Amino acid sequence: MLVECYDERGAEVYEIIIKQIFQDLVLGSSVDDLKAYVNPDDPVFVLAIKMKNTSNAILFNDVANFTYDKVNDVTSIFIENENYLPNILKRLWRSFSRDEIYQPNRYQLEISGDHMDLETLVVDDPHSNLQRRIYDAVFRILPEGFKIIKDLSTDNIVCVVATDELIKDAWIEKAHEFIDELNNDI
Repeated sequence: MLVECYDERGAEVYEIIIKQIFQDLVLGSSVDDLKAYVNPDDPVFVLAIKMKNTSNAILFNDVANFTYDKVNDVTSIFIENENYLPNILKRLWRSFSRDEIYQPNRYQLEISGDHMDLETLVVDDPHSNLQRRIYDAVFRILPEGFKIIKDLSTDNIVCVVATDELIKDAWIEKAHEFIDELNNDI
Protein backbone atom coordinates (compact mmCIF):
# COMPACT_ATOMS: atom_id res chain seq x y z
CA MET A 1 0.00 0.00 0.00
CA LEU A 2 1.30 3.40 -0.95
CA VAL A 3 -0.27 6.71 0.05
CA GLU A 4 1.45 9.65 -1.65
CA CYS A 5 1.11 13.01 0.06
CA TYR A 6 3.55 15.87 0.67
CA ASP A 7 2.34 15.87 4.28
CA GLU A 8 3.72 12.72 5.95
CA ARG A 9 1.24 12.93 8.81
CA GLY A 10 -1.65 13.24 6.35
CA ALA A 11 -0.41 10.16 4.48
CA GLU A 12 -0.23 8.19 7.75
CA VAL A 13 -3.77 9.23 8.69
CA TYR A 14 -5.14 8.16 5.31
CA GLU A 15 -3.28 4.87 5.53
CA ILE A 16 -4.94 4.23 8.91
CA ILE A 17 -8.37 5.19 7.50
CA ILE A 18 -7.93 2.87 4.51
CA LYS A 19 -6.76 -0.03 6.66
CA GLN A 20 -9.67 0.45 9.06
CA ILE A 21 -12.26 0.53 6.29
CA PHE A 22 -10.73 -2.55 4.65
CA GLN A 23 -10.80 -4.31 7.99
CA ASP A 24 -14.43 -3.31 8.62
CA LEU A 25 -15.48 -4.59 5.18
CA VAL A 26 -13.22 -7.68 5.37
CA LEU A 27 -11.47 -6.76 2.11
CA GLY A 28 -7.81 -7.17 3.05
CA SER A 29 -7.43 -10.66 1.60
CA SER A 30 -9.29 -9.67 -1.59
CA VAL A 31 -6.92 -6.89 -2.62
CA ASP A 32 -3.47 -7.31 -4.17
CA ASP A 33 -2.30 -3.71 -3.88
CA LEU A 34 -3.46 -0.14 -3.44
CA LYS A 35 -2.10 3.25 -4.40
CA ALA A 36 -3.49 6.59 -3.29
CA TYR A 37 -2.52 10.18 -3.98
CA VAL A 38 -3.72 12.98 -1.75
CA ASN A 39 -2.99 16.68 -2.21
CA PRO A 40 -4.92 19.05 0.05
CA ASP A 41 -3.51 22.08 -1.80
CA ASP A 42 -5.07 20.96 -5.08
CA PRO A 43 -8.08 19.24 -3.45
CA VAL A 44 -7.62 15.90 -5.22
CA PHE A 45 -7.80 12.28 -4.16
CA VAL A 46 -6.72 9.50 -6.53
CA LEU A 47 -7.29 5.93 -5.45
CA ALA A 48 -6.42 2.76 -7.38
CA ILE A 49 -7.05 -0.71 -5.96
CA LYS A 50 -5.98 -3.94 -7.65
CA MET A 51 -8.38 -6.79 -6.94
CA LYS A 52 -7.24 -10.37 -6.55
CA ASN A 53 -8.46 -12.86 -9.11
CA THR A 54 -11.78 -14.44 -8.27
CA SER A 55 -13.44 -17.64 -9.34
CA ASN A 56 -15.54 -17.70 -12.51
CA ALA A 57 -19.19 -16.77 -12.63
CA ILE A 58 -21.62 -19.51 -11.61
CA LEU A 59 -24.25 -20.32 -14.20
CA PHE A 60 -27.67 -21.71 -13.37
CA ASN A 61 -26.85 -25.08 -14.97
CA ASP A 62 -23.73 -25.35 -12.76
CA VAL A 63 -25.94 -25.66 -9.66
CA ALA A 64 -29.21 -27.09 -11.02
CA ASN A 65 -30.65 -29.68 -13.40
CA PHE A 66 -33.28 -28.66 -15.94
CA THR A 67 -35.96 -30.74 -17.63
CA TYR A 68 -38.79 -29.68 -19.86
CA ASP A 69 -42.05 -31.65 -19.89
CA LYS A 70 -43.68 -31.02 -23.30
CA VAL A 71 -46.96 -32.71 -22.30
CA ASN A 72 -47.56 -30.41 -19.30
CA ASP A 73 -45.57 -27.48 -20.78
CA VAL A 74 -43.53 -27.07 -17.56
CA THR A 75 -39.83 -26.53 -16.99
CA SER A 76 -38.70 -28.33 -13.83
CA ILE A 77 -35.56 -27.23 -12.06
CA PHE A 78 -33.87 -29.35 -9.41
CA ILE A 79 -31.44 -27.33 -7.26
CA GLU A 80 -28.26 -29.31 -6.55
CA ASN A 81 -26.50 -26.65 -4.51
CA GLU A 82 -28.83 -24.99 -2.02
CA ASN A 83 -26.28 -22.25 -1.25
CA TYR A 84 -27.24 -20.53 -4.50
CA LEU A 85 -31.02 -20.75 -3.98
CA PRO A 86 -31.40 -17.13 -2.74
CA ASN A 87 -29.49 -15.85 -5.79
CA ILE A 88 -31.48 -18.11 -8.11
CA LEU A 89 -34.81 -16.91 -6.75
CA LYS A 90 -33.70 -13.28 -6.88
CA ARG A 91 -32.71 -13.66 -10.56
CA LEU A 92 -35.90 -15.52 -11.45
CA TRP A 93 -38.10 -12.95 -9.71
CA ARG A 94 -36.59 -10.29 -11.97
CA SER A 95 -37.91 -12.18 -15.02
CA PHE A 96 -41.07 -13.76 -13.62
CA SER A 97 -43.55 -12.83 -10.95
CA ARG A 98 -43.39 -14.82 -7.73
CA ASP A 99 -46.73 -16.39 -8.65
CA GLU A 100 -45.27 -17.85 -11.88
CA ILE A 101 -42.62 -19.82 -9.95
CA TYR A 102 -43.98 -22.85 -8.18
CA GLN A 103 -41.73 -24.30 -5.46
CA PRO A 104 -43.15 -27.66 -4.26
CA ASN A 105 -40.14 -28.19 -2.01
CA ARG A 106 -36.83 -26.65 -1.07
CA TYR A 107 -34.92 -28.16 -4.01
CA GLN A 108 -37.45 -27.97 -6.81
CA LEU A 109 -38.83 -25.13 -8.90
CA GLU A 110 -41.39 -25.28 -11.69
CA ILE A 111 -42.17 -22.63 -14.29
CA SER A 112 -44.89 -22.89 -16.95
CA GLY A 113 -43.50 -22.98 -20.48
CA ASP A 114 -40.17 -23.92 -22.03
CA HIS A 115 -37.47 -22.06 -20.11
CA MET A 116 -34.45 -24.23 -20.87
CA ASP A 117 -32.67 -21.00 -21.91
CA LEU A 118 -32.36 -20.18 -18.19
CA GLU A 119 -29.52 -22.70 -17.96
CA THR A 120 -27.05 -19.99 -19.00
CA LEU A 121 -28.34 -17.40 -16.52
CA VAL A 122 -25.58 -16.13 -14.20
CA VAL A 123 -26.62 -16.80 -10.61
CA ASP A 124 -23.44 -15.62 -8.90
CA ASP A 125 -20.51 -13.52 -10.12
CA PRO A 126 -17.70 -13.35 -7.53
CA HIS A 127 -15.79 -10.76 -9.59
CA SER A 128 -18.77 -8.41 -9.74
CA ASN A 129 -19.52 -8.98 -6.04
CA LEU A 130 -15.93 -8.13 -5.06
CA GLN A 131 -15.92 -5.08 -7.30
CA ARG A 132 -19.14 -3.83 -5.67
CA ARG A 133 -17.61 -4.27 -2.19
CA ILE A 134 -14.48 -2.39 -3.24
CA TYR A 135 -16.55 0.50 -4.61
CA ASP A 136 -18.30 0.59 -1.24
CA ALA A 137 -14.88 0.95 0.41
CA VAL A 138 -13.79 3.61 -2.08
CA PHE A 139 -16.80 5.81 -1.33
CA ARG A 140 -16.15 5.46 2.40
CA ILE A 141 -12.49 6.41 1.92
CA LEU A 142 -13.02 9.46 -0.30
CA PRO A 143 -12.97 12.80 1.55
CA GLU A 144 -16.39 14.20 2.28
CA GLY A 145 -17.30 16.96 -0.14
CA PHE A 146 -15.37 15.47 -3.06
CA LYS A 147 -18.46 15.01 -5.21
CA ILE A 148 -16.85 15.25 -8.63
CA ILE A 149 -15.65 11.74 -9.39
CA LYS A 150 -14.15 10.23 -12.52
CA ASP A 151 -14.13 6.44 -12.66
CA LEU A 152 -11.15 5.07 -14.61
CA SER A 153 -11.56 1.45 -13.53
CA THR A 154 -10.41 -1.47 -15.65
CA ASP A 155 -11.27 -5.15 -15.38
CA ASN A 156 -9.25 -5.89 -12.23
CA ILE A 157 -8.44 -2.38 -10.98
CA VAL A 158 -10.91 0.01 -9.37
CA CYS A 159 -9.58 3.54 -9.89
CA VAL A 160 -11.21 6.89 -9.18
CA VAL A 161 -10.19 10.53 -9.21
CA ALA A 162 -12.20 12.70 -6.82
CA THR A 163 -12.23 16.42 -6.17
CA ASP A 164 -14.53 19.30 -5.32
CA GLU A 165 -13.59 21.28 -8.45
CA LEU A 166 -12.91 20.55 -12.11
CA ILE A 167 -10.76 17.47 -12.68
CA LYS A 168 -7.35 18.34 -14.11
CA ASP A 169 -5.59 16.31 -16.80
CA ALA A 170 -2.59 15.86 -14.50
CA TRP A 171 -4.77 14.01 -11.99
CA ILE A 172 -6.08 11.68 -14.68
CA GLU A 173 -2.49 11.06 -15.78
CA LYS A 174 -1.61 10.22 -12.16
CA ALA A 175 -4.48 7.71 -12.07
CA HIS A 176 -3.28 6.12 -15.31
CA GLU A 177 0.24 5.88 -13.84
CA PHE A 178 -1.20 4.05 -10.82
CA ILE A 179 -3.13 1.68 -13.10
CA ASP A 180 0.02 0.93 -15.11
CA GLU A 181 2.07 0.39 -11.96
CA LEU A 182 -0.55 -1.94 -10.47
CA ASN A 183 -0.82 -3.89 -13.72
CA ASN A 184 2.96 -4.29 -13.78
CA ASP A 185 3.22 -4.97 -10.01
CA ILE A 186 5.48 -1.96 -9.43
